[in-house]
Amino acid sequence: MARNGVKGFAARAGGWSVRHRWAAVGIWVLFVVLAMGLGSAAGRVDVSDGDGLSGETGRAASIVEAADIDEPVGETVLVQSKDGELRATAPEFRRAVEDVVQAVEGTGAVTHVRSPYASASQTVSKDGRTALVQFDMRGDPETASDRIEPVLAAVAGVADDHDALRIEEIGGASMDKTFDDAFGDDFRRAEYSAVPVALGILLIAFGALVAALLPVALAITAIMATMGLMGVVSHLQPMSETADSVMLLVGLAVGVDYCLFYLRREREERMKGHDPQTALRVAAATSGRAIIVSGVTVCVAMAGMMFTGLAEFQAMGLASLIVVAVAMVGSVTVLPALLSLLGERVEKGRVPFLRRRNKGDGRGDSPEGSRLWQRVLTIVLARPAVSVVVAVGALVAIASPALGMKTQNLTLDQEFGDSLPIVATYDRVNEAFPGGSDPAEVVVKADDIDAPAVRSAIADFRARAVSSGASRGPVEVTVHARQNVAFIDVPLIGGSDQDQAEKSLALLRDQVRPDTLGKVDGVEAPITGQVAGSKDFNDQIVGSVVPVFVFVVVFAFLLMLLSFRSLTVAITSIALNLLSVGAAYGILVAVFQNGWGASLVGAEGVGAIISWLPLFLFVILFGLSMDYHVFVVSRIKEARLQGRTNTDAIRHGVVTTAGVVTSAAVIMVAVFAIFGTLSMQSFKQMGVGLAAAILIDATVIRGVLLPAVMALLGERNWYLPKWLERMPDLTHDEASDALTAPPHQEHREGEEARV
Repeated sequence: MARNGVKGFAARAGGWSVRHRWAAVGIWVLFVVLAMGLGSAAGRVDVSDGDGLSGETGRAASIVEAADIDEPVGETVLVQSKDGELRATAPEFRRAVEDVVQAVEGTGAVTHVRSPYASASQTVSKDGRTALVQFDMRGDPETASDRIEPVLAAVAGVADDHDALRIEEIGGASMDKTFDDAFGDDFRRAEYSAVPVALGILLIAFGALVAALLPVALAITAIMATMGLMGVVSHLQPMSETADSVMLLVGLAVGVDYCLFYLRREREERMKGHDPQTALRVAAATSGRAIIVSGVTVCVAMAGMMFTGLAEFQAMGLASLIVVAVAMVGSVTVLPALLSLLGERVEKGRVPFLRRRNKGDGRGDSPEGSRLWQRVLTIVLARPAVSVVVAVGALVAIASPALGMKTQNLTLDQEFGDSLPIVATYDRVNEAFPGGSDPAEVVVKADDIDAPAVRSAIADFRARAVSSGASRGPVEVTVHARQNVAFIDVPLIGGSDQDQAEKSLALLRDQVRPDTLGKVDGVEAPITGQVAGSKDFNDQIVGSVVPVFVFVVVFAFLLMLLSFRSLTVAITSIALNLLSVGAAYGILVAVFQNGWGASLVGAEGVGAIISWLPLFLFVILFGLSMDYHVFVVSRIKEARLQGRTNTDAIRHGVVTTAGVVTSAAVIMVAVFAIFGTLSMQSFKQMGVGLAAAILIDATVIRGVLLPAVMALLGERNWYLPKWLERMPDLTHDEASDALTAPPHQEHREGEEARV
């Protein structure tokens, strides 16, 4: 034990906690309280627009931030003839426009109201059937959505008075409010329902309320502590609401998993007839060590997000890393203390209709062994080569649609479909004024924005933007003379057609700007906006795929190599995880891009996968899959060290872990599936992708492919080249001192030598 740091920490931590039970519990509670207190006292810094973005979008955000300019939130009211008969020149149409102007001005919440009939305005469509009333929200742009309700009500009142016209409002504040009202509560309910769902599944798995509450309690306290720590570290790495949600998902998943692994092993040893102290010692030295190896591997995977350079991803990665580390430490410290304190009371609160498992008979095979998986393994181990061919063939077939994966930021109609009226308004504005809802914005920074050369270049840019075919106008300029900054808003031809809009953006960046603003010394003119931001984000995501992939795979390989001292185990673990991720990608593309069976999950094929999801899924799935792999392989190695044959060790390891792996997988699949029921397409994709991957991983990968591959490899499973024998030894010999012989020394079938 002194030789081995990994085993030493798990075993010593568990032993100390059992001997100092109340101290261990008190320290954990104190840690959680202090973490929350420190987070509250430190406050929290959230990710701001442009944080971590490279390219022109990031540069534009930096210029605006340095100039200390708060761009007002713009709103637009669409006035459109319903039957196409009324034109903007008709008296009734004019009265409606005037009523809109008076109504929004009367709220006192808006400024800079522009009528479509003003001489400088170009907001009447070419066919004359649509006009736009535009204005800005007063006050802090960050809170504009909180103050938009009176304006929306005023516009709705005008609409009621003009039946022949379609009068609808759209803009940054109104869209934020609409989405918050429609999906904010929906998303929060999904988060809150995750805990009851996990508790219900644990009740079925354990059959006792106290045993089921322990994993949930550990996960919740780990999440609470992490929320506080996130406030502290946010001053170094800003956080976000998305990071909160991802942290909650990952924290619940690993917190429950780790506690489940530990608790099931402790109960298993007690069912064999061991006394409580021995059962806890065995659980600490075996499941405790597996938790540490798994936790460190998951942390490494989450750290891969830091290589994207995107503040949102970095926040998610750091938050997930913290919650995994906290849950890991809690599992090997406070959990043994709680189990020691509870003793037999962990069985309190038995669920009446769930049969209590019989105690073991002292034989080596676990009383928790799964009959279903015993039957499956009988088939798999009888013909391992056929099982490998069938399983790999099925996974490759499932993964094959991923070869045609197309990623992009989803447009409003792709994200929300026709579930919200404001989406239809967005489409109408874009149809009448292509790109008007989301114009490109050129942020011009000069030494002297009023210099004749700069003014002339801006005028040339406005003219060339239209003549080049990138825009139909109107191209509007807002000058901030004191800061020597100007904003040029350019509606892009293409509008909601992302591909066409990106072509228009390329014209501005590659031709119009160099020929105009680019010829003036000392002028910067990065182009930002929704289309530009989407393109720059995608480019940065694509550019970070290779470094993230290499980092996660290489470090996961090294950790597995050091933890099991087997080159074969390290290679197969990476290969199996990649198969699992590939299958998840294939399902995503088939369902959400191609639309195959999309209606079964309440979705529809939108022709693309949200751009951030593939990288996010890779990191999350690679980390979580290691939970199962480490746990199962550790049990197989443990059985092999006890003297079992290779086949018997595989059977023992898979069957005795089947219950806990299945329970953990069902919890994660259920929690992720909840997010697959949300109305937003991006969260549907995330939920379905995660749920499908975990289901495949816990069944096909761990139940069929892993045992079949290990059966084929035989003793080569533990192959280590001589030149690697000098590397640090992070393994442990479970048979030597962690495990004691069961109280009834009965002969074990399939055992070659008693250890």
